[in-house]
Amino acid sequence: MRDSLALHLALFRRQRAQIARVVDGQTDAFRSYEARYRRRTASYRRVLPLSDVHQRVGASDVVYVGDYHTLPLAQQTYLDLAERALSSGRRVVLALECIEGRHQASLDAWGTGRLSERSLFARLGAGTEGAGFGPGSAPRTLLAFARKHRLEVIGIDRRAQGERSLALRDAYAAERVARAARAEDRPLILVLVGQYHIAPCHLPAQVERALGETPRRGLVVYQNAEGVWWKLARDGQMGSAEAVELADDTLCLLNASPVVCQQSFLDYLEAEAGDAPLMDRGAAERFREMAALIGRLAGVPVGRALESVEVTTVADGDVLARIQQRGRFTQTELSQLRRHILSRESSYIPRARTAYLASLSLNHAAEEAAHFVRHCAVGSAMEEPRTASEAFYARCMEEALGFFGSRLVNPRRTCLNLADWVRRFGETRGVDRQVSAFVLAHAAAELEAPEEAVKLLPLRKDRLFHGVSHGLGYLLGDKLYRAFDAGQVDKAEVRALFRDPFVDARAAYFTWAERLRD
Repeated sequence: MRDSLALHLALFRRQRAQIARVVDGQTDAFRSYEARYRRRTASYRRVLPLSDVHQRVGASDVVYVGDYHTLPLAQQTYLDLAERALSSGRRVVLALECIEGRHQASLDAWGTGRLSERSLFARLGAGTEGAGFGPGSAPRTLLAFARKHRLEVIGIDRRAQGERSLALRDAYAAERVARAARAEDRPLILVLVGQYHIAPCHLPAQVERALGETPRRGLVVYQNAEGVWWKLARDGQMGSAEAVELADDTLCLLNASPVVCQQSFLDYLEAEAGDAPLMDRGAAERFREMAALIGRLAGVPVGRALESVEVTTVADGDVLARIQQRGRFTQTELSQLRRHILSRESSYIPRARTAYLASLSLNHAAEEAAHFVRHCAVGSAMEEPRTASEAFYARCMEEALGFFGSRLVNPRRTCLNLADWVRRFGETRGVDRQVSAFVLAHAAAELEAPEEAVKLLPLRKDRLFHGVSHGLGYLLGDKLYRAFDAGQVDKAEVRALFRDPFVDARAAYFTWAERLRD
């Protein structure tokens, strides 16, 4: 097993155990229900292009789309499928688990303009917020889409408890879906429901029974099924596969790793608790777990340092004071830190041994954990005085290692490629356009005349300096990860890179740029 995959799997297992500790009440019926889903999603038959998925959706009558309730990308992908389905010219109906069927009259009144959105959500109440969707964000997004395109919406969930709750909910949803599917104009019904429900032997089988003699074609579309994801990763196809076909002709879309899905659920649990100190402890715990995993791969002992590192988040009202207490900073430096915090960018401050997380994003936390590991490896070398050009290339290298570390945790993370920078140059103005111009010019010079690239540096430490070094660093870090994942860069080289004090940062940058050239 590749080191990057092993690391990702270790993080997944830790988070799965954490989720299991806070989710209780699983019955024997639920465990059997889950096991049937997992058996059907343990592997895949072949990789498919997204165009095949859209074609199959358009040729179906009832499409069951698996949802990970706390992951906004899951609902957005469902809406993307719905938007493509609209081009078929058929009537499209949205069938949503996040709305209980008992509210259908209110939903219909809202759809015809007889009930305001505010009144609708007042009636829906905790039904939309207590099902794992967060504070009403997913239902609002889905209903806004329906209103924009004047689509019929049906609620398909019902309240049920006990051993038979899953079967009762599936039977209820099936009757409501089947009733809509029997319409003479044969609408295309897109069902958004929790992933376990859409295993063919669950809700789809119930809908087929409810339809009786009415023939309708069904299609199951999972999202990020864990078994499929890990099989693709082991096969070395995770970076390129957007969709796959499973053995029973079901499909699975790949847009987020299982770790990212788990993280969204953990963030939801913290947000649901509404306890800022608990949220802070959760962020710190996850940061330390990721730092330990990255440190293990980088060969950097971080155990003792983890006991003293401070992890602060946007929830900390006194974050700047806490940073100031842990390190000596001039007033100019404190002003720079303040501007950085206001910019909502995460960072690791070596002198204060503090990680500041501007959001509870997994990517942000993993990137700063990598910077912390780097600090443990080289100490004060991270802040050694340097000439302007050396400071620029040192920051490029630090950004590269940070991005590399974040991709170890989240292999699906992406960064702007050169084509994106070209597009950004054409679409932006001011400093953003200047950053794009410098990134593109430097990247071109690296290929043709490295000695000329040094002349293309923004040397004053301002937004331009940080933006360009950030962009070039991410490009290099992305290439480093892909080379490591492909076995072209080994663990020993990664460990040496984390321990390199970058005495000659410029030489280090161009050496690795040449080594990792596409």
